[in-house]
Amino acid sequence: MSANGVSSQHNPAARPPLTQQQIAFRNAMAHLPAAVSVITTNGPGGRCGITASAVCSVTDSPPTVLVCINRGSAMHGVFRKNARLCVNVLSDEQEQLAMHFSGATGVPMEERFSWDIWRHDGALEQPVLADALVTLEGRILEFKEVGSHSVMFVELGEVRVNERKDSLIYFNRLFHKVKRTAI
Repeated sequence: MSANGVSSQHNPAARPPLTQQQIAFRNAMAHLPAAVSVITTNGPGGRCGITASAVCSVTDSPPTVLVCINRGSAMHGVFRKNARLCVNVLSDEQEQLAMHFSGATGVPMEERFSWDIWRHDGALEQPVLADALVTLEGRILEFKEVGSHSVMFVELGEVRVNERKDSLIYFNRLFHKVKRTAI
């Protein structure tokens, strides 16, 4: 589970019961609205993707984001070995895709990538969701282990924004659609 509560596939290991502080923290994070993304990678370690809400900007010089992934995730080693990824920020029409990449639907990984929704024309040849709200493709500069998660610092090489789409967010353990407003 990401820090904000959107689940991702992980190794089912026996865990100690949660403390009251952990329960309170998880509840607090559930009340922090967050964009929903499918984080994809392809390279020597293989191809995979996860649903995450723990994505955050770090700096614009150079453009860098951080992405958190559970170290117990079956995908963790793939991201580490590939050392590159694409953050595909989902639009309001892509809730089902979030469910697929969280592992909730049981659709196999290879089938998810066989759908005609992916482009591979980015600078780093990562799986890019053709109709995403935002795509951020970059190289993972550093993995920093913090508790149960690794924080990946990603320097971006390519940024694309779809100005015609609305957003999908995760709040209070549910998906919500947010309409864009004219500026």
